[in-house]
Amino acid sequence: GLVLTAQREDEVAAVLSHEISHVTQQHVLRSVEKAQRDQIPILLGMLAAVVAAQQAGGNSSGDATMAAITSGMGLMQQLQINFTRSNESEADRLGIRTLARSGYDVDAMAGFFERMAAAMRGNEGGYSTPDFLRTHPVTVTRISEAKARAEQMKKDTVLLTTTTPSGVRQERVDPSDPSADPLTPLGNPLLPGSMQLSLPSLDLPRGASGQFDWARERLRVLSAPTPSELVREYQDLRRSQKDGLSDPQRYGVAIAQLRDGGKAVQQALQELQELHAEYPDNLWVGLALGEAESRSGRHDDANRRFDALLRQLPQSRPVALTYAQVLNEQGGAEAGKRAQAMLRPLLARAGDDPVFQRTFARACELAGDTTRASEAYAEAAYLNGRPEQALLQFQALLKQPALDYVSRARVDARIEAIMPTVLEMRRLGQRDPDMQRR
Repeated sequence: GLVLTAQREDEVAAVLSHEISHVTQQHVLRSVEKAQRDQIPILLGMLAAVVAAQQAGGNSSGDATMAAITSGMGLMQQLQINFTRSNESEADRLGIRTLARSGYDVDAMAGFFERMAAAMRGNEGGYSTPDFLRTHPVTVTRISEAKARAEQMKKDTVLLTTTTPSGVRQERVDPSDPSADPLTPLGNPLLPGSMQLSLPSLDLPRGASGQFDWARERLRVLSAPTPSELVREYQDLRRSQKDGLSDPQRYGVAIAQLRDGGKAVQQALQELQELHAEYPDNLWVGLALGEAESRSGRHDDANRRFDALLRQLPQSRPVALTYAQVLNEQGGAEAGKRAQAMLRPLLARAGDDPVFQRTFARACELAGDTTRASEAYAEAAYLNGRPEQALLQFQALLKQPALDYVSRARVDARIEAIMPTVLEMRRLGQRDPDMQRR
């Protein structure tokens, strides 16, 4: 919902910088520690109040006892709410600094809060929860504070523009803090003061990438429950926008048609060909066009397109994965071997992705490498939250007589790593639904 609600990449970055601050400031750990510290004195106070009420006697002693217990519970909850609100304010304050140092627009946080406030007003029905009972600061407060911080940051920092091999980048830096300047070599606290650690080859992208609109439409399509719901959503967008669908939204319609299949594939192919003529260097369009060509039966055209993209981006996971999926759809041992050869070098970097593992498993299956296929299917099950199923698949693989020494050692290591998780889940009474039906 975050990406689809946001209107630009800076707003997504604002929310992520806020959440990063929660992690760096250890808010969850601090919250648990504070709750533990507050619990004992409050419980002792509740106990004392209960004892006093019982000793007082009378017809109202039972009510007094319940009042003491309820008051203690309410006090614990209110203290937790107050601490959570404080954490949220701190995360906003630190998050906007992260946003600025990453090259994003510091006004994006307040802008996103304003749009969320408008959405919330439509759902409140005229009822507004009091400020002190909210686990987060009221939206109006957060908006005003975010705006004030953004304005102050603009006064205290300068916008630095630098040219790098990947293009021009902008970021706000504090001129009084040399360590904030990205052009200053990084100091190593383990080295003498005169020695510096310089990383000239490290050129990280900063600020908005210009790819957000295309990524959002792809996410819209992949997260839609059914193609029919997606069609209605794009129809609503077309009616609500003065100029109709934008080019990224046209791309979204095309990949929705690819997902729908059948006659819609030809419509998708035509739309993507038009978009590719306008955006010949756009990777999103190029990958989708290759898929459309393959599903239209133009396998040679699709393979040539993907081969060209691989030459341009030899280490690109999206290109390799999409090409491998297309080859798997085409079928055959040769296609499987090509897909397997493309994906194998990326296993170390993308092996924790269940989609990648399933694609690799199917490629190995087509290529006739049943051992690696079984391993990859088991890994995919584990990454999809099915450790018990993964364990059974690895154990079944160990029984294969053709398993060589290296493969057996690799499978043994995975069984040893997964077993504690499965045993803990069984201890807690959590079983895989498929295993329970057996």
